Amino acid sequence: MPTLLRLFGLRFFFYLDEHRPIHVHVEHGGKLAKIELEPEIVVVYNHGIKESSMRMAVDACKMYKDEFIAEWYSRFGE
Repeated sequence: MPTLLRLFGLRFFFYLDEHRPIHVHVEHGGKLAKIELEPEIVVVYNHGIKESSMRMAVDACKMYKDEFIAEWYSRFGE
């Protein structure tokens, strides 16, 4: 599971066998969430991450969206 970013206790990562739509997974304190990056940033699910931490995760996705998407293409192609 390649880690893309660690920020304020949040870990953003891909699984090794990802699929479209382009998204990242987020782990915080053993809890998981999934955030789509395209066509817009949307929380697909949140399994227990606190609301304040999810706001930080979404903000980080907005800030690092281009980098996350570039990394997606470098790992998984078109």
